[in-house]
Amino acid sequence: MVRRAIEPRRVVVTGMGVISPLGSDLAPFWKRLTAGESGIGPVTRFDITQYDTRMAGEVKDFRAEDYMDRKDARRADLFVQYAVAGTRKAVAQANIQDGNVDPNRYGVVIGSGIGGIATFEDQHKNLMEKGPSRVSPFFIPMMISDMASGMVSIQFGAKGPNYCTVSACSSGAHAVGDAYRIIQRGEADVMITGGSEAPITPVAFAGFCSMKAMSTRNDEPTRASRPFDSERDGFVMGEGAGILVLEEYEHAKRRGAAALAEIVGYGATGDAHHMTAPAPEGEGAARAMRAAVCDSGLSLESFGYMNAHGTSTPLNDKFETQAIKSVFGEHAKKLAISSTKSMTGHLLGAAGGLETIICVLALQSQCLPPTINYEHPDPDCDLDYVPNTARPVELQSALSNSLGFGGHNVTLALSRTVA
Repeated sequence: MVRRAIEPRRVVVTGMGVISPLGSDLAPFWKRLTAGESGIGPVTRFDITQYDTRMAGEVKDFRAEDYMDRKDARRADLFVQYAVAGTRKAVAQANIQDGNVDPNRYGVVIGSGIGGIATFEDQHKNLMEKGPSRVSPFFIPMMISDMASGMVSIQFGAKGPNYCTVSACSSGAHAVGDAYRIIQRGEADVMITGGSEAPITPVAFAGFCSMKAMSTRNDEPTRASRPFDSERDGFVMGEGAGILVLEEYEHAKRRGAAALAEIVGYGATGDAHHMTAPAPEGEGAARAMRAAVCDSGLSLESFGYMNAHGTSTPLNDKFETQAIKSVFGEHAKKLAISSTKSMTGHLLGAAGGLETIICVLALQSQCLPPTINYEHPDPDCDLDYVPNTARPVELQSALSNSLGFGGHNVTLALSRTVA
């Protein structure tokens, strides 16, 4: 596999921020993740008694005022608050301050699958109960999915490219991939990117319940998300944000910023098959993986770890396994694969951002997070899923898969940064 004739600019990760069901600081998040802890518990946000699924990965102890002005926080949906909070952590790690980045070459692409659905539900209730005059003038700017990216640009003075990716559960990964391309092309030097989602609301939850897409293992929530296990019965919803600062390699060196890992490949495809079901045998996902590996210029054997989409739904895990085997052939048996959704739940449009960060942490620490609740092997899922216990490794390169309703497939390739 050969890189392009003209080498694009190199892109490194210089900052990361998480808001997650396993905590909102990188070190304790990683410690809990590699310890195999579950962040899943009973839903506490609203009366859940009439729902088929009654558990989720909620973010605990979050105060928007810790990250943004109280007035701005009141005018921001929770998914925007999560994005701003995650960005504040990522920008701090990257040591971006006034004067050390050109604001015109500093952009934002943050994905969200659902955007401000809590705001939509609240204001619809106002309309029905009190009439149109009681709908908030902030209803639209609070609800629209691009507002995480918009508010982050305002809060952090980023005047470069600015938009939102909306591709269901691939939104965050598309955002990272697009930000990577923007820097490669020379249109910006620094990009804030990733995903943010706050979908644990009555209507959103009811919609996923009606689809029969979520686990109903309500009596044992910490064991409900069980990717690749033969007794998996659906995904468990999560929420939060995974935000990264991407930076052109030489620009980061000049600033003295530490390169945490390098983004080396991006593949994106469409299934053209079905609204919710993946293409048979994971055909579209396989093409995304091939495209990312080809883009990286690395061999298939260079990749030692994959953070799988691994939702814990019967079809996704089966077809993703088939896709991995079709791409990697014999190397698929040597490829360590884990689904961290077994611990965080599925953060929908934020998943790609969070799981890219997990790949960076795996490369840095030389440790693979496990797939917990893997107890009963499934003949259709017969690869190495790093079952139940974290694993030390010698790791140079990793892949992250994100697959979304509508047939959106994204794979990102990362490597340990070489000076």
